[in-house]
Amino acid sequence: MKSVFFTTILSVALAGAAFAAGEHAGGHGHAMMAIGKPGDRHFDRTVEITMRETEDGMVYEPAELNFNAGETIKFVITNAGEFEHEFVMDTSEKNQEHKALMAKMDMEHDDPNSVRLDPGMKGEILWTFSNAGTFEFACLIPGHYESGMHGPITVN
Repeated sequence: MKSVFFTTILSVALAGAAFAAGEHAGGHGHAMMAIGKPGDRHFDRTVEITMRETEDGMVYEPAELNFNAGETIKFVITNAGEFEHEFVMDTSEKNQEHKALMAKMDMEHDDPNSVRLDPGMKGEILWTFSNAGTFEFACLIPGHYESGMHGPITVN
């Protein structure tokens, strides 16, 4: 009887954690988003992104990105800075919502459209830009967006 009780409690706890994680993901999980969807193993080209600090603030290099609808990109992201940074792609509105949540609590993204990196680390995102429009990439760690860590993504 004790075994069944503890198994039930563990199942409820794990389900709650999974639900909370789904809520953090903004409900988009791994499905199609306005900006597109996770890519498969085939990609059209590689784009290298560097995150770092400067005397004038925090930056991404390059500062803006342009793609064609339907293009699958392999992003190779390097944190060349001295602080932890992240690279999140979404609509400007969704990034602002995530930024507000992150200001309230320390959160880490575990979404296919983002990567969070310690100094000196590299990460990758494979992404298919399904829809034309203007989107945004940003670092949503408190204070980083305000220090300049955001830029436009234009999909034609």
